[in-house]
Amino acid sequence: MPGLDLLRSIAIIWVMLFHSFVVGGLGPDWEWLSRYGWMGVDIFFVLSGFLIGTQVLKPLASGGRLSFGDFYLRRAFRILPAYWVVLAIYVLWPGFREAPQMEPWWKFAGFYVNLDIDYLKNTAFSHAWSLCVEEHFYLLFPLLAFMMMRRPSTPRFVALCVIVVAAGIALRSFVFLHDAAADPDMSRNWFVEDIYYPTWNRLDGLLCGVALAALKVFRPLAWTQARRHSNTVFFAGLFVMAVALWLFQDRVGFMANAIGWPVLSFGLGLLVFAAAGRESFIGRWQLPGAQWLATISYSLYLVHKAIYHVVQVNWGDRLEGF
Repeated sequence: MPGLDLLRSIAIIWVMLFHSFVVGGLGPDWEWLSRYGWMGVDIFFVLSGFLIGTQVLKPLASGGRLSFGDFYLRRAFRILPAYWVVLAIYVLWPGFREAPQMEPWWKFAGFYVNLDIDYLKNTAFSHAWSLCVEEHFYLLFPLLAFMMMRRPSTPRFVALCVIVVAAGIALRSFVFLHDAAADPDMSRNWFVEDIYYPTWNRLDGLLCGVALAALKVFRPLAWTQARRHSNTVFFAGLFVMAVALWLFQDRVGFMANAIGWPVLSFGLGLLVFAAAGRESFIGRWQLPGAQWLATISYSLYLVHKAIYHVVQVNWGDRLEGF
């Protein structure tokens, strides 16, 4: 789908611009390009929720069975080889790292570094946190979908979505107020360690994607009818994104972390819906290079911070004038 490739390519470019701080940033004139680049990860979350959700729900909706073995094997071959190679390079070649220290390798291998990290000391390869969130989703969502399909019910699904969003708002609010009172000077980076990285605080984007997948799979007529208004949905998504940008002016503030995540995810969900077909102009827009960037986005995500560092160390002086 050209539209989804475009969103994926925007996501990886945005993330890479954000992480330019590894080599000093883009400078004051271009800082605006990178300021909200962390939102690229949230684009990935919504896309994963939609695409993986569709894969899992489609056979269940037709009365068939989901082959858990095939699903997990496909995910393993897609994720693990490149991940383990890059992890091995990070562990064995300290000069490759964008920061001197990293968490022990087994936290990365076990995909729980996002739940147990000292962000003030061990920041090398810390961007693997989002891969941990995705891996937890891959492991648990098929099981949850299987259990839900034993007694399928639209009201139950909607209620579950509301509960997840409300619980996320409540949990992030509690953690924020607790940590802000206990450590107002942020002697440790509790925003990253307790709010931004943990899987249970980052379910909104995945949930929005899954909700889109459920609509497409279980209500195909409603999906088709809604797609007639894809361009309107696209502009609605841009409006909601503008609200999210306003909320995240202070990224570590209370309002952003209480309600900003579901607002951001909803806006991105609207954009993904608009891009998931050729009825909208974004769904038909075949931007040169977008498909290629989308294809290599996972590999780029794994290595981009280290590549920044290696280039800076070896050729930084020569590039300084550009």
